[in-house]
Amino acid sequence: MNPPVRRIGLILKREDSRIPALLREVVPWLQSLGVEVFLDEGSALQETAPCAILPTSEFASSVDVVAVFGGDGTFLHAARIVVSHGVPILGVNLGSLGFLAEVKIDDMRPALQNLIRGDYALEERMLLQVEVDRGGTALNRYLALNDAVINKGAIARIIDLEITVNSQLVTVTRADGLIVSTPTGSTAYSLSAGGPILYPTLGAFLEAGPACREHLFRAAAREDEVGIAGAASAQPPGSKSESASQACMEFETPTIRLP
Repeated sequence: MNPPVRRIGLILKREDSRIPALLREVVPWLQSLGVEVFLDEGSALQETAPCAILPTSEFASSVDVVAVFGGDGTFLHAARIVVSHGVPILGVNLGSLGFLAEVKIDDMRPALQNLIRGDYALEERMLLQVEVDRGGTALNRYLALNDAVINKGAIARIIDLEITVNSQLVTVTRADGLIVSTPTGSTAYSLSAGGPILYPTLGAFLEAGPACREHLFRAAAREDEVGIAGAASAQPPGSKSESASQACMEFETPTIRLP
């Protein structure tokens, strides 16, 4: 048995029309069970919330667990908020597929009661540590639960990719982009690009090149704790589809590293 839960944070899909009624139902019920309930400020509605509203910066450190009401997108948003604090997340599915938010709305009360009693099992998921590097300088660092994607931007255009693993060159190819996915993200963008589904707790990650044009580049599963880097550039000078000004982007594009 795990320690009982006494402080539950709520993160909601505000756009869902069912949320106001759910709040009026769930919050008083949880409070009647002796649980403190907190709402992330990003989930607060215009109407008065029946519980305390916390700034996002204080939210994760103030709760024992987070209950997410929404779909997988809301779940991923919640993961970004709590990741640095290691707070567990329970997903109540208001969407359709629910790969991450697994609890059906009809099973919400039994699931929350088990949580409060400490009758639950924790399942740890891998994260990707992503660094955007240009000229040896780290521009940004991120943690990703699903995947990291290198592409040309808003307009789908072919790019040159140089992919290395542990500083060893794997391939140089041309593609619409590169997806590096965790097992959790293997049912998302990677699956749409033809990648396999990995068991969620598997100690491995995927790299998949969607719509690769010039090489037979298949998805590859690799053990965790390896470094992978992808350097992307526009098509080389002289390409029929690139103007001179666009081609110079080849020298300005960053490298994405997964240390």
